[in-house]
This record gives sequence, structure tokens and C-alpha cells, in this order.
Amino acid sequence: MRLLYINILFIAFFAQISYSQNNKETSKFDYDNLLFEVTKVMVHDVISPPAAARYYAYSCLAGYLVTENSIGFLDKLNGFEIKTFKTKRHANQPLATSYALIQVAKQMLPSGYQLEKIQLELIAHFKGKLSEKSLEQSLALGNLAANHVLEYAKTDLFNELSAKVGYTPTLKPGYWYPTPPAYMEAVEPHWNTVRTFFIESADQFKPVAPTPFSMDSESDFYKIQLMGVYNAVKNLNEEQTLIANFWDCNPFMVEYTGHMAIGIKKITPGGHWMGITGIACKKANLNFAETVKTHALVSLTLHDAFVNCWDEKYRSNRIRPETVINKHIDQQWKPILQTPPFPEYTSGHSVASSAASTMLTKIFGENFDFVDDTEVFFGLEERHFKSFKQASNEAAISRLYGGIHYIDACENGVQQGTKLGTFIVNKVFDK
Repeated sequence: MRLLYINILFIAFFAQISYSQNNKETSKFDYDNLLFEVTKVMVHDVISPPAAARYYAYSCLAGYLVTENSIGFLDKLNGFEIKTFKTKRHANQPLATSYALIQVAKQMLPSGYQLEKIQLELIAHFKGKLSEKSLEQSLALGNLAANHVLEYAKTDLFNELSAKVGYTPTLKPGYWYPTPPAYMEAVEPHWNTVRTFFIESADQFKPVAPTPFSMDSESDFYKIQLMGVYNAVKNLNEEQTLIANFWDCNPFMVEYTGHMAIGIKKITPGGHWMGITGIACKKANLNFAETVKTHALVSLTLHDAFVNCWDEKYRSNRIRPETVINKHIDQQWKPILQTPPFPEYTSGHSVASSAASTMLTKIFGENFDFVDDTEVFFGLEERHFKSFKQASNEAAISRLYGGIHYIDACENGVQQGTKLGTFIVNKVFDK
């Protein structure tokens, strides 16, 4: 069976965001727009949610190194060597910062070479505005920051993942194994070995154990968890269906046309929240340095959230609703979202969204309303939220509506992500 991947690249993605939020002109060289160039390459490469969070984190960290005039939160990062770069008096901060962002992604992503074009365009954009000396020093500073981050990234144990023994599903009742339609193998089973940035260990915020698997019709698993998903999907209303699709963020979606398998490429949950971060920065009129710092903090938080969540996923190894329902209840039942290729508990979107929203709430406040139009490209309406927490709670429940998670995976995932996000907020902001 041939698998054909189709790129869905959100050409108007950030331009729509910035204009709809505060009706200001936007430039392709705005920081969030440049970050979207990185997103486009991730979409092309079908990067998994945890890996995408890692690439966002290191890229944004490089930008932060340029703009931060003091230690900031760098001394809070696990294993990071604080290095003071020699001040370059004529360096232009926006150019150096943006160049560092792109340079790290260019070096780390499998298809990072695709960023060469935007990198050259970035230089050309500033060339007519800066002296030759300023241009030279700006690029030198950007390279220094990028190289320092790239050396740091080499020590996070990511490069050892490919040498680890692959994941072998067990056929014991209640345990995960591949789901239709593509029956893809488990994604990143050893992600909990990758170094975190802020939290002390992958299992620091280990959630409560999932509801024990049981096909006894009187058990909590059967009555509350299993039938909860089954009935939720069967009785979805229009708004719930919209919510499920709005927060789908599945880079592994596969559709079949005859004997042709077509892969639909989408942004990840982390990509969605980096988009929300850009929306918030522009609505709040943050200056350049504040925008860079905010993107760095959110991306680093997302990375730790995925390490923490993946640690639990391959500990509990819980079976997906689709597998149980098709085998024991209804062979024709299908979730409205495609089941992702990894164990069910806890919900990754719930953990990551809650962690990111906790950080964003700290930065922008409890009642920061915004319009999230990241999914307009897909023909879905923009959604208005009164707070980041409202958005993250909706992202969590969307997994139940979509039929890919049980209720406890969503609820406990929210608690897990909130605890993790709160820990990072306290670590960063409590001096």
C-alpha cells in the first residue's frame, strides 16, 4: 500500500492571526511569522508532537539567548552552561535573534535545508537598513547563540533514541496496540529518556493511575470510561463536533482512496499553542524582547509537558477506545478523529495545553481574551476564548468528543499539566 503525503502548509496562518487580533500590518519577518517557517518544515517532515516541542524549544531558546541581557531564567535550565557572549556594539538585535532562531531549526530538522531561503530573505530584508559592520556583527552574534544551543541539544540524549530497542505491543487485555486505518507503530516509546529543561525528572508529575481495565459491565472502566466515549461520540452536537476538529492537531492522519493511502499533514498540539502565543504577544503589544522571551518560556514548558506525558503513556500502556469498542461493543463504531499511534493515558493535548495555558496565564493574566484563528485554513470558524484556561480545558475535552481518549485521561491530564506548568512558573518567576 502506497502512502502519499500531502503538505497542508498554512500560508496565511500567522498573517491572519496578527491582522485579526489587532488590525495591524504584519511582516513575514515578524518573530512569530519566522517561527511559522519552522512549523512548515515540521509539517513537511511529519514531526511527532513530542519531537516538535523539542524543536520549538531549542529554536526559541537560541533567540532568547540573543535578547536576554542578564541571566534571566537560563540558570534554571537543566545542564545548561551559561555563556556570556562578547557584546557586539553594532549588532542589530532583531536580526541576530531571528537568525539564531532559524539557524537552530535549520541544523536540527531533517529537512531544515528548506529554511535556507527564508534565512537569505531575512538577511536581505535587513541589508538595506544596516551598515555592513552592523550586518556582519548581527549574523556573528546569531551564530554564536545558535551554536551554543546546538551544543546543548547534543547532550539531551535524543540522539540515543534510535539505538534503543523498539516497542513491542502486548496482546494482554487492556494494553495498547496499533489502531486503524494505518496501524502505525508506537511513536517515541523512549521519549521519557530525553532531558527536560525545567522539571527534575520525567516522572516528577506522575498522574494517578488510570481506571483499571475491565469488561465487567458494572465496573467503572466499562460504565464510565468506555461507555462515556462511546455515547459521547454517538450523541455529539454540532458545537462538540466543531470543538473536536478544531483541536485535532494530528500530524499522522491517513485517509484511504481505493488502494491509495494519503497522509494529511497538520500542525501538532505544540504548534497550535505556539500560534496562540503569537496571538497573545501581538494583542498585548509586547515589545520584541518580551515576545522572544514569551515564546521561549511556552516552548520550553511544552517540551517538558510532552516528556512528562510520554513517561506515563508507556508506563500505563492503556488501550485506545476504538480498539475496545470495535472488539466488544460495536464493530461499526468509529471516532470522529483518527486515533494517534501511541498509548492512550494520559491525553497529550490535555497535559500540554494545561501546561502552556498556565505559563501564558502567568504572563498575560487570568482574563486575557483572544480569538484563536489557527484553524481557519481548514474551513473551521475562529474561536473566541475568555482565557487561556478556557482554551486548554476545551482542548482537553475535545479528545473525548473526538473519541480518542477516555474521560479520566482528559481530566487527569489537565491536573498533570497544570501541576507541571505551575512548577515551571514558580521556578522561573520566584527568584
